[in-house]
Amino acid sequence: MRPKKTRWIKCLPGERCFKPICKPLNKVKCICLTLDEFEAVRLADLDGLKQIDAAKRLKISRPTFSRIVSSARNKIADGLVNIKAIRIEGGCCKITRKRR
Repeated sequence: MRPKKTRWIKCLPGERCFKPICKPLNKVKCICLTLDEFEAVRLADLDGLKQIDAAKRLKISRPTFSRIVSSARNKIADGLVNIKAIRIEGGCCKITRKRR
């Protein structure tokens, strides 16, 4: 398998773990959402970008973006429906620097 291409994200998330309040963290199963999956959901669902535009921001192809956002949405749905903690970590990402 070839190495993953570096994905460029805007910033790190403020919180790295979201858990249900009904159970302590040590009694809840956990799902890991990578930083690029988090950024893909932010661009597609929060910012409302089209996949081609969001892919350009991450500096990846549109089909790759589609796979990433689909994986992220499945993980988030699993966490919400099955009452699991969602941890945001990992992935081959670098933070973009703002141009002045």
